[in-house]
Amino acid sequence: MSENSNQTPSADQNRRNFLKALATVPVLGLFLVNLWQKLRRDALKRNNLLTDLVQEKKAPAVISGLSDSKHLNLGVIGYGGRGSHLVRGAGFATKGWTDDAHRRSKENKLDKAFPTFMSQEDLNCSLVGVCDLFDVNADMALNASQNDVRPGRKSNGSATRYRHYSELLAQDDIDGVIIATPDHWHSRITIDAAKAGKHVYCEKGLTRTFQEALDVYDTIKETGMILQLGHQNRQVEANDKAKRIIDQGLLGPINLVELTTNRNSPWGAWVWNIHKDGNNKTIDWDLFQEPSPNKIPFGEEALKRFFRWRCWYDYGTGLSGDLFSHDYDALNQIPGMGIPKYASSSGGIYFYKDGRDVPDVWHVTLEYPDRDMTVLYSATLSSNNSRGNRIMGHDATMMMGGQSNLGSVGGFIVTADSESTQYRERLKNGVINSKYPIFSYSPGSKQIDGVTSATSQYFANKGLLYTYREGKRVDPTHLHIKDWLDAIRSGTQPKCNIDIAFQEAVTCAMATESYLTGSRVEGDPVKRRLI
Repeated sequence: MSENSNQTPSADQNRRNFLKALATVPVLGLFLVNLWQKLRRDALKRNNLLTDLVQEKKAPAVISGLSDSKHLNLGVIGYGGRGSHLVRGAGFATKGWTDDAHRRSKENKLDKAFPTFMSQEDLNCSLVGVCDLFDVNADMALNASQNDVRPGRKSNGSATRYRHYSELLAQDDIDGVIIATPDHWHSRITIDAAKAGKHVYCEKGLTRTFQEALDVYDTIKETGMILQLGHQNRQVEANDKAKRIIDQGLLGPINLVELTTNRNSPWGAWVWNIHKDGNNKTIDWDLFQEPSPNKIPFGEEALKRFFRWRCWYDYGTGLSGDLFSHDYDALNQIPGMGIPKYASSSGGIYFYKDGRDVPDVWHVTLEYPDRDMTVLYSATLSSNNSRGNRIMGHDATMMMGGQSNLGSVGGFIVTADSESTQYRERLKNGVINSKYPIFSYSPGSKQIDGVTSATSQYFANKGLLYTYREGKRVDPTHLHIKDWLDAIRSGTQPKCNIDIAFQEAVTCAMATESYLTGSRVEGDPVKRRLI
């Protein structure tokens, strides 16, 4: 007996033995052998096709080292739901959050919020100043600054609370500020922060109006401060891969893009809970509504507007700046759209009859005649029917957003068009089948990390909750904060800098203006005005 007789046969040996066995069954064996050979040939053809078409590159690595070069002190202005996530991306979470996330990770292995947070890079920064008009939120921000359970496990000390943002901006030891207030404060605080010599991370939407966009742009350019707009999808690996595919011309000429938002829950429609401790003693209502055009006295209506501010144009940017902006930014970094020539929008308040003036069904058409392209956006807050996003070319269509039945998070598929010119011969020869993808990117799995709410599911599908670097799950908000801090340290520009932010602000302003006026809006870049 040979010394190798007890070893397990290799996969090749098993295949050979299997085929030999089949060959003893004359008809069936021959059929199955031929079938196996055909499948193998088709697989090789597809592999060769992908090698020929897609010039793959490795995903961008998580860059280390810059964080060690200079310690930075940060202030946060606005510590609500989004503000707390941004500060967590910088490495600071409340003890309540870390305790709860740790417990959930032990109870459910799919819940990776805590290990993802703890595996973040220590960004070598301190949270030294907080400002919020709601005492409860301000206290939570202070708690986050004191919590030692954080990446790097370094003690931070305690931040100082400031009642007015101007007091925070006056502190010489603060290098940069995170602005996560309601939208109607964004432009004013951003301008004041830049003039005070502070770098700015501002949550989207950047501005409510076209004039505000001009004012912010001019101020950032004049002061030279580093601005990062809060679009964490700039860090999503799927967008990098999608851009490479489009840049290589695999879709052919692109003439139409469809973007969608579907939600169907009160939370998804911004009908958020009114905090039990919200009252005229814990909320500075007069300061909150200072920039708004329509003032109301404090009372039940004021409480509703304070906690559900996105439902009113006095305080928010509507579906344009809040939801459409995510998909616009993704598109603007893939084929690179910029500001449209024309914007036309329509919609209405069809479901949520709660006093809001922001529509719950809204559509916008953006025209780019110089690119021979139209972009359509459609949103509803009363249906969860996932439609996905489509970039449609003459030769192929790219479906994005994790809604392509791949079970992916922030993934996409590319499917050849049956009348493609580029793939005509491959379609004719059966190398490509227009019914099946020729390329797919599917990170993650069908299990979306214990996410249950419709809103969270929506953001997970858009790739806004986490992405992947070198096979490791990473919070894109953390990467986006890091990108901003690295830019401050190196004197470079971050991924969503003032030029990119301005393009989005103007585009969203055009779409909103069209809805409010009921007319098509044209942008005049030379005279810097809307027509």
